[in-house]
Amino acid sequence: MKTTTEIDSQLVKQLREKTNAGFMDCKRALTESGGDLEKAEAILRTKGIASAGKKASRATKEGIVASYIHLQGKVGVLVEVNCETDFVARNENFRGFVKDITLHIAAAHPLYVSREQVPSKIVEAERAIYEAQVRDKPANVLGKIVEGKLDKFYSTVCLLEQAFIKNPDQTIKELLNAKIAELGENIVIRRFTRYLVGEPLPAEA
Repeated sequence: MKTTTEIDSQLVKQLREKTNAGFMDCKRALTESGGDLEKAEAILRTKGIASAGKKASRATKEGIVASYIHLQGKVGVLVEVNCETDFVARNENFRGFVKDITLHIAAAHPLYVSREQVPSKIVEAERAIYEAQVRDKPANVLGKIVEGKLDKFYSTVCLLEQAFIKNPDQTIKELLNAKIAELGENIVIRRFTRYLVGEPLPAEA
């Protein structure tokens, strides 16, 4: 079976076009299927990810803002999660999912919702560090190693790519897609803020 870094980017692109699933979901499915496109699509459909991807373009103008206070007031989280209808916004299942997201943010301290939100200057700084770390590696594998390290970086700072604290075998993106398939509506984790007592403000950091 191919490793994650060996999966051809064109295969990932083809699978994304067929299913509308996320980049990392497609990459993981292709890795699990050994690079077999049809098997990877079946894996995504089994997990409900492919059907969730098809709902991704639907407007999400409803939803809720939820809060969570942790460690006797030392950590606070605000998160906005959107859905398509007020009916789902009032659904206890949906609200339970949002609560899980606030708990996760409090514990895992993501910095961004998705990799698309990470500023390019931060990505390029990380890339430069990784390239310096592997500069003695053969040229034909250097790029794959660097991309693998970047994927690992994204999995630590991006909410959707983090392992869910209640189930480390599942990413937040996979949890989200399962909830989309279950409730039948597009759901978007739009934004969040996490406060820690005594932490430096951006201007002070």
